[in-house]
Amino acid sequence: MKMFSVRLIFLILCIFFNGSLSKLERLDHPVTKSDGSLNILVVGDWGRQGGFNQSLVAHQMGIVGEQLDIDFVISLGDNFYDDGLKGDTDPAFEASFSHIYTHPSLQKQWYSVLGNHDYRGNVSAQLSHVLTQKDWRWFCRRSFVLCSGMVEFFFVDTNPFVEKYFTDPEDHTYDWSNVLPRDKYISNLLHDLDLEMKKSRATWKFVVGHHGIKTAGQHGVTQDLVDQLLPILEENKVDLYINGHDHCLQHIGSDSEIQFLTSGGGSKAWRGVILPWDPKELKLYYDGQGFMSLHITHSQTKFIYYDISGNVLHQSTLSKKSKTFGSYKRLFP
Repeated sequence: MKMFSVRLIFLILCIFFNGSLSKLERLDHPVTKSDGSLNILVVGDWGRQGGFNQSLVAHQMGIVGEQLDIDFVISLGDNFYDDGLKGDTDPAFEASFSHIYTHPSLQKQWYSVLGNHDYRGNVSAQLSHVLTQKDWRWFCRRSFVLCSGMVEFFFVDTNPFVEKYFTDPEDHTYDWSNVLPRDKYISNLLHDLDLEMKKSRATWKFVVGHHGIKTAGQHGVTQDLVDQLLPILEENKVDLYINGHDHCLQHIGSDSEIQFLTSGGGSKAWRGVILPWDPKELKLYYDGQGFMSLHITHSQTKFIYYDISGNVLHQSTLSKKSKTFGSYKRLFP
């Protein structure tokens, strides 16, 4: 009887832990600055083998990266156009990445998510350690958590959320290996994200994905993310949601809410395309190429948008008033 009770308790504990522990990979990026601050560049939708001014954007990223002494780079997906990589020996990897981002300041770790164009190729190729052996800077996973000092980044694979990729793929073929069944994949991901966010004690919580939740760009709002992902971000008091997908630069936000930042100007831009949006929320809309930087301290996060010439288009600051309770105020210039 006693042995049965012990086994029963063991079984219950196994069920509890298996059902409650997140399966997301967690990484630590070391903080090297004495004050604990971080400087980061953010770019999306870039992989065109230098075309559509990708090389010019990369050049300015190198200049700004040197000025800021950046710690790492975040890539927001659509890393290789038009249809991802064919395999881990595809020369497009070097042609769009290694041979483009050559400035000394950009020889830092790159953390990447996948975009919809990446899913039209061989997904496992971008996730392969073979690419990291070719270029040590490359790190790409579907979803993971990156911890660095006072901030945690939650990288989210947003592609499976978009129902039209499954129901109306047009003439595209998507690589859904290791994603199907879709409902289970999404349910597990949301569960794991929620767990990771709830146990986080970071001063700042930023979420990184490819598709936009709030955007005045050509693709428009991704309603699937609004319905399924946004409630979790709001419940867990996320500070920033950062995305690409729309080939422009945007800042959308209201006081005391999540700020939505788009940095999809890494190469081809959509000139003259803007959807209606409340001007009180739309702090920046720039229909050209460029990128963004983040400067993070314990009390403030400052984000700056740059155009293809390195000119500052817009900057804004979030300030924490109380690190204990995580409250903050937004300062817009």
